[in-house]
Amino acid sequence: MTIPASMPSSGGFSATCWSLVLNASGAGAGGDGALDELCRRYRHPVYAYLRHAGHQPQAARDITRTFFADLIASPLAGLAHARRQRFRDFLLQRLRGFLDADWRELPGTNALAWAPDVDELEARDQRDNPPEAAPVDAFQRSFAAEVMARALARLGDEARAAGHGAMYEALLPHLTRDPSPAGYAALAAALGQRPLALIVALKRLRQRFRELVGRELSDTVGSAADLADEQKTLHGFFSAGG
Repeated sequence: MTIPASMPSSGGFSATCWSLVLNASGAGAGGDGALDELCRRYRHPVYAYLRHAGHQPQAARDITRTFFADLIASPLAGLAHARRQRFRDFLLQRLRGFLDADWRELPGTNALAWAPDVDELEARDQRDNPPEAAPVDAFQRSFAAEVMARALARLGDEARAAGHGAMYEALLPHLTRDPSPAGYAALAAALGQRPLALIVALKRLRQRFRELVGRELSDTVGSAADLADEQKTLHGFFSAGG
């Protein structure tokens, strides 16, 4: 799946999660909720890194919780050095530093109001990464997969809200590959649509998916100038493993 080439205008970044965090790190307030939201979203890459670094599932889950509890509790003013970083790079850098420090001496993991489920984390890692993946590669692929999954969930919600749930489910397997002519005919017959209408619907679905991936990515960068590079980079991480 190609990460979208289109991007929001530069003015659209004033209220994204990462820009709110960065602005708060300079102004002193306003980004706590945005940082918590980003941490909720991107717990899977952290867990994947830990699992592929050799930690067992329960231990990886507990370290993930401790890491995010510590990160969220950190004064936002301490994030000033991250102003030129993407959230993906910032998160990986902080995780490495956390593991090199005396993290075992930190308070218990009950500081988080939310707790990752170890079975869900494990299932996601097994879906996103081959067992032999290096920790950094697992982190990057899981980050890209999370962006895609969030965009896909929003796409499905929109389709169902518009009364197009059945067509969405039928076309979903073809977001990345066109059906054969016979496949279009079979889909059209099953849905009671003309094949040409399905071709148009699939084109629109793909366009909307690209837009939603762009929106998800924009929450993790600080400016429109960074978005195109992040799209290209994350597509590379996502597609490298097939």
